Amino acid sequence: MSIRLNASPSTIKGLRAKVNFAKQMGNLKLFHRVQTLLLVALGIRYDDISKQMAISLDSIRCLVNSFLAEGFSSLTVGKSTGRKPKLTKTQKNLLKEMIKKGPEANGFCSGCWNSAMIQELIRINFSVFYSAKYIVNLLNNLGLSYQKAKFESCHLDPKNREEWLNKTFPKLFALAKRKKSLLLFGDECSFPMWGSLSYTWAEKGIQPVIKTSGNRRACKVFGAIDYFTGKFYNKIIEGKFNSQSYISFINGIFSSTKKHIILIQDGAKYHTSGDVKIFFERNRDKITVFQMPSYSPDYNPIEILWKKIKKKGIHLNYFPSMDALVDRVQCLLLFFKDSAQEILKVFGFYTKLNYV
Repeated sequence: MSIRLNASPSTIKGLRAKVNFAKQMGNLKLFHRVQTLLLVALGIRYDDISKQMAISLDSIRCLVNSFLAEGFSSLTVGKSTGRKPKLTKTQKNLLKEMIKKGPEANGFCSGCWNSAMIQELIRINFSVFYSAKYIVNLLNNLGLSYQKAKFESCHLDPKNREEWLNKTFPKLFALAKRKKSLLLFGDECSFPMWGSLSYTWAEKGIQPVIKTSGNRRACKVFGAIDYFTGKFYNKIIEGKFNSQSYISFINGIFSSTKKHIILIQDGAKYHTSGDVKIFFERNRDKITVFQMPSYSPDYNPIEILWKKIKKKGIHLNYFPSMDALVDRVQCLLLFFKDSAQEILKVFGFYTKLNYV
């Protein structure tokens, strides 16, 4: 038996308002409930409402009975409590800290986590078992992400690196501003003829194949980028990186600017050889050289630029000849030489420091 709902105009108006509210809030459950009651109040047959709203006749009767007994308060829709989580909030925070410390600190003989290891970590410490598939969702909810690890040299000198950031570079920055000098970060890079692999889209189960000549030759480039303007100095060389080719590159910079140069370089042998030291001493009126902390390529912004260049034109490419590779590298160097804004972006690490 269908229960009739003899609703007054004010009740119908209230139900319409509640429907609009549910739409605005995106509350599908509340909208479904109120719309059903509104159709009953408008005199629509239960059978028709059941088909239109995909709701059983018994559910319609329950909604009407509740509304008759409690009025609009019966339409309150709370959040579903759901199943009680296996880990408490405190336990989840503790788990996050354990993961951040790394596998070795937690008794595993590996430098990187995988789902099975974290599954075991949770079982041992909290007596809770999660499926390996759910581990991904759990870690995402903890603010963790799956990412590629990077190597860090065991020879790092933390004190030296800290001194560079907090004392040495601020002095160089101030000196360059005062003398209106170029502030160059220099380095070199080899672009291999055999190309380099990266991620790409492909059909599932079929690994993409990129041709390679198998030739082990490489296009070698010296480069330096200016902190203030994003100007990119570069030179492709033939043969090996050595003291003479490095001196030739620096002389090229001398010929293109009248400004004094403050050059920041790493400790490669051909940067610090006897011949290079003599060359810098003879040209001390033109250039002042500073060494970066040892084993700290992450402190040299031009390393980021090299990665950008390789990603833009070397990854997943086939070079049938050395000339083809050199032509591509030349095009890439010209592109970035004319893209100062792109180069300035790689200094983001330094521009965010307080003293700048």
